[in-house]
Amino acid sequence: MKILLVKLSSLGDVVHALPVVQDIHAALPGAQVDWVVEQSFAPVLALNAGLHRVIPCEIRRWRKSPLSALTRQQWNAFKADLRQTDYDAVIDLQGLTKSALVARLARLAPGGKRYALANQTEGSGYEAPTRWVADVAIRITPHVHAVQRSRELAARALGYTPSPSPDFGLKMPLAQYGRASIAPERIANRVAFVHGTSRADKEWPLKHWAALGRRLNAAGYQIALPHGSAKEQAKSQAIARMLNEIAPGHAIVWPLLPLDALTRELAQCAGVIGVDSGVSHIAVALDLPHVQLYNFDTAWRTGPDSASGRQVSVFAQPAPSVDDVWQAWLGCIETVRGEPCDSPDSPGAGDDGE
Repeated sequence: MKILLVKLSSLGDVVHALPVVQDIHAALPGAQVDWVVEQSFAPVLALNAGLHRVIPCEIRRWRKSPLSALTRQQWNAFKADLRQTDYDAVIDLQGLTKSALVARLARLAPGGKRYALANQTEGSGYEAPTRWVADVAIRITPHVHAVQRSRELAARALGYTPSPSPDFGLKMPLAQYGRASIAPERIANRVAFVHGTSRADKEWPLKHWAALGRRLNAAGYQIALPHGSAKEQAKSQAIARMLNEIAPGHAIVWPLLPLDALTRELAQCAGVIGVDSGVSHIAVALDLPHVQLYNFDTAWRTGPDSASGRQVSVFAQPAPSVDDVWQAWLGCIETVRGEPCDSPDSPGAGDDGE
């Protein structure tokens, strides 16, 4: 059976849909699963061995100059790439006009069908063309986690029952990710701070990151600081300066990394603490010890499943305190180690934000 998944963007949404691939293979051994995605997010999908083909597009960019010769050329090349295969099922996991267009362009095998959402779910975008294009529109309970929404849609389209726990297809032995390229001697005690987000109102204050970093440094951890833009790089550098003033090597600013390399580096960290962002959701997919910070009460829809204790979300307004995040981190590590984790004395105690 040949199946096409359509989930174009954004990074967090793409990561949330990853368990669908493993669900399909568990229910339908031998199935061929392809996925259409924005080019910038394709490197993450390339790490999932369950995908036969990742078909990149650049609809976000093409919409800015739809009549240019370059756009027409690239659009035609994308259509030719997409239409190489006749699919038994095309599943629009996104529910937007752009994903509906891609689903409509895909070729169906005899008896094949297109599936899509029949309704909007809480906190998610939805546009009517997705159900107009579909042969079968499936209604999903509106109050649903983003991961469960995609899993349920695909399961009902293909007639199987998914397993209780999602498998993102990114949890692999470290050897499979290859040797880390950034200061490998410090990896076992490295915690990544994912402070970058596309929305300013999701950010955590700089002084909070510094205070938390000092606590982690005192506990023996080095802080890794990824970034995806000049603004995020400047914030990473500011945090590193504050931590390295105490002792050199307490923090390291990573170079700008493509998503596949960033995922490999995260996979080899002791854990991740981050705001609600696509990179934080990669940490969840990697099953790393992880604390996810929320300034809005939306963790029920996008946050990690706290049942295992390895990954938790922390919510407060206007922002979670340093102490709340620190205690959540200790809880994650205690769960991983299977033994009590005493809070060490920290030079960060009493800093701003606590």
